[in-house]
Amino acid sequence: MEWMLLPYRRYAEFSGRSRRMEFWMWALFCFLVGLAIDLVFGRPVYSYGATAFSFSSTLGTTGGMLHGLFNLVNFIPGLAVSVRRLHDIDRSGWWLLLWLVPILGWIVLLVFFCLDSNSGPNRFGADPKERGTVDVFR
Repeated sequence: MEWMLLPYRRYAEFSGRSRRMEFWMWALFCFLVGLAIDLVFGRPVYSYGATAFSFSSTLGTTGGMLHGLFNLVNFIPGLAVSVRRLHDIDRSGWWLLLWLVPILGWIVLLVFFCLDSNSGPNRFGADPKERGTVDVFR
């Protein structure tokens, strides 16, 4: 649980490095909270087509506002942890602009976020995997 909440402690810290664990636990936390909001406040929508049946849900006013507020609060820490994750593989945070390139840019960023960190210090700071370099939980 500490990994999921670590980006809140490092709220607007764009310098330094973040491990894969921190980034992916943050992504999982945001997904689970969004899913919980959808389950509690969502309204099921069933669609019947000529060849398929689909199910989705729509958020009402309360759920939509709550989901929007959650996304607004998490925008800065999500951006910061993404930049620090790119720093961990020795890439600049400007690589996040690839998000603006549909499909191909998203795939490149997904690969970057899945890559293992560079061992040892790089131009963005010490290796967070080395013991004693960064003690973020205390």
